[in-house]
Amino acid sequence: MTDAITTLTAANGETIKFRDRIIASGGMKDVYASPERDYVVAFYRKAPDVHAIERLDMITGPYRERIFEGEAGDYWKQLFCWPTTTVQHGGRIGVVAPFYHDHFFFKHGSFNNDMLKIRGKDKQGKWFASPHHQFKFLDARERGNWLGYLQLCLKLARALRRLHAAGLAHSDLSYKNVLLAPTSGRVCIIDVDGLVVPARFPPEVVGTPDFIAPEVVMSSSLPRDDPRRVLPSISTDSHALAVMIYSLLLLRHPLRGKKIHAKDPVEDERLAMGEKAVFIEHPVDSSNRLSVDGARPTELPWVDPDSLPCTATGPYLKVLFDRAFIDGLHNPAMRPSADEWESALVRTVDLIQPCQNNACEQGWFVFDNATPPRCPFCGTHYTGQLPIINLYSKRGEKYRPDNHRLMVYSNLSLFPWHIDRTITPNERLPAAHRRRVGYFVQHQGRWFLVNEGMPELKNADTDAPCPVGARVELRTNLKLLAGTRPGQRLLLLQMVEGGSD
Repeated sequence: MTDAITTLTAANGETIKFRDRIIASGGMKDVYASPERDYVVAFYRKAPDVHAIERLDMITGPYRERIFEGEAGDYWKQLFCWPTTTVQHGGRIGVVAPFYHDHFFFKHGSFNNDMLKIRGKDKQGKWFASPHHQFKFLDARERGNWLGYLQLCLKLARALRRLHAAGLAHSDLSYKNVLLAPTSGRVCIIDVDGLVVPARFPPEVVGTPDFIAPEVVMSSSLPRDDPRRVLPSISTDSHALAVMIYSLLLLRHPLRGKKIHAKDPVEDERLAMGEKAVFIEHPVDSSNRLSVDGARPTELPWVDPDSLPCTATGPYLKVLFDRAFIDGLHNPAMRPSADEWESALVRTVDLIQPCQNNACEQGWFVFDNATPPRCPFCGTHYTGQLPIINLYSKRGEKYRPDNHRLMVYSNLSLFPWHIDRTITPNERLPAAHRRRVGYFVQHQGRWFLVNEGMPELKNADTDAPCPVGARVELRTNLKLLAGTRPGQRLLLLQMVEGGSD
């Protein structure tokens, strides 16, 4: 029997159609699909009050226009499933939003002939944030590799940075409100119809367990209008973002360790996530260390911070994890912003190395200055020479380090932002700066940089030019100057010796 199709006129004047069959239900809404499955209509079960309706009007109107009709609007459409308008039908109010892209639905299901019935379901973040879920339940073709997780964390931070720049907070950033496609590094934030606008639209929910900031947990028993009650905001979003990044890269929660605070499980949870919250990798307080007793083989090394500490994510992220879960855990002002996470993730991607073990499930790892370099996921040591480029730029009369390095591997591309400090790889990057300017290749044990788009490239010590189309052999202490304009960089080469074959 064919589903009946309902036709409505939306608040913005558009004609909206949907099939009369619920395709999904959440805590607050029932979702219906359009005949062509290019958008959905989600009706609230409980009628929104006048303030909630005003919030929806602002979210589908001025706030949406500010983000999607401004600079890089098409880019943000990839990262948000943002409501476009509202509708009314049968005494209910609903929102219209784009349908999720195909890559956000499971294609291969779960183990044992899709015993969990997830084929065709949306890829909520919970499936990718624990080793038990990933390696016991998911088809290997759905898991992706570690580089993919870095990329989706970068895009998640970038999306939240844009939201916060508009003065908005998500208020419920969590596994259930973020869709992930690790095989392609894609991410989409959903359920944005409850956005928080400080001093105008307060939050409707306090968040999702695991992601609620300690100060919100601590004051949750107070009346909502009590001035001591802490409600979700941009600073609590920052906590949730840090938890999400840590969990996706290390497959464990940063605060869920072995410490028991109370016999009553409800009180224990309140203390563990609130007043008594302690980072499981705290350098001084070891009371909440994870216990690996009874861990399943698929959970190792993930649940063992001694074997896989957060230093495995590289120096830039390690600093931010310490700020988020030590300095800023109970002091929101100390938490890293989404912009800081974005910057650190960009530089961390430049430290990535492919694992030389073809059977390594993660496939990539971050160089951590160890000699010889070693993959923390499978234990394989890097063999051969590994070129490292340290980036410098001119301040005054001297070239100074930019706290940015590039780890070389064969066919790695060199982009304009690597050779010019004034160029930032983000959504505003013009097309001309998205094209690579060179690439690295290993040939018969020797490493070369092939110049494709750096007309001023030269040896800084000898002034010998390296013209476009030529290649230069990499060796320790080689200094390459990309140009003399402000911001253009000096590339200092060093060669790290790996193990022997």
